[in-house]
Amino acid sequence: MRLAVFIEPQLGASYDDQLRIAQHAEELGFEAFFRSDHFLTMGSNSGLPGPTDSWATLAAIAVQTSRIRLGTLLTSATFRFPGVLAITVAQVDQMSRGRVELGLGAGWFEAEHTAYGVPFPSVRERFDRLEEQLAIVTGLWTTPEGERFSFHGKHYELTDSPALPKPAQSPRPPIIVGGHGKRRTPELAARFADEFNVPFGTVEATGEAYARVREACASAGREAPLFSAAQTIAVGRTDAEARRRAEAIGQQPPLFGTPAEVAEQIGRFAELGATRMFLQVLDLSDLDHLDVIQGELASLLP
Repeated sequence: MRLAVFIEPQLGASYDDQLRIAQHAEELGFEAFFRSDHFLTMGSNSGLPGPTDSWATLAAIAVQTSRIRLGTLLTSATFRFPGVLAITVAQVDQMSRGRVELGLGAGWFEAEHTAYGVPFPSVRERFDRLEEQLAIVTGLWTTPEGERFSFHGKHYELTDSPALPKPAQSPRPPIIVGGHGKRRTPELAARFADEFNVPFGTVEATGEAYARVREACASAGREAPLFSAAQTIAVGRTDAEARRRAEAIGQQPPLFGTPAEVAEQIGRFAELGATRMFLQVLDLSDLDHLDVIQGELASLLP
């Protein structure tokens, strides 16, 4: 089981907070560091010092790390034009020397759009835009150097683009599609995804989502992508330590308990076919939490 540290900086984190977590995760041997792409806090959190742009943050972290993979879960298609997004992510991939992964979704949090003046269209239009963005970003990246890329869609039009810059990874960085949607999401995963992620779902719901993607891939005549899941975690060397971590984040998350208990919980996702877990760490001041995960939990996983 591959492990990624996943954080939610919109809840309250400076760049230095994020860098500290990313560098410590790299030192410990985690495969990846991912962050959300949101511009507004949620719940009762103040959100101080305020939001940070995901790709500006990952660009800076890229040059201050050397091994750990970097990405978003998920970038919202409502936030950026697809041509600009392709340029930005390709540049960060170059800066990281080929360590970037792009998670791209339709967007769902209306309040952050209202707060910062970003249009928030209907669900259908958001998915239509996501589909076009996936086609454009992957098309730009895979167009051979010296050739041009054009796209004529309902929402975006590109004419004779030089399709530059190219990312460091060839043919392109991995694409992650995720969610619980029953029709459009599996169809998009079957067309574009290298990895399909189910965030914060029960084991049963996650298995059902994987099955829909497998069915969509079979209909499209391709192999299923890699499967992953995202879950909040609070693990401790003892029951008391796990409880302290749960109290610090104000909840007992789905992945909770001692390393042996959490290994069993993650194992249920592995049985469904998940090969990577995005472990949502909410207390960014608790670096020892990462030590427990990598030092005590990881060795117990399938």
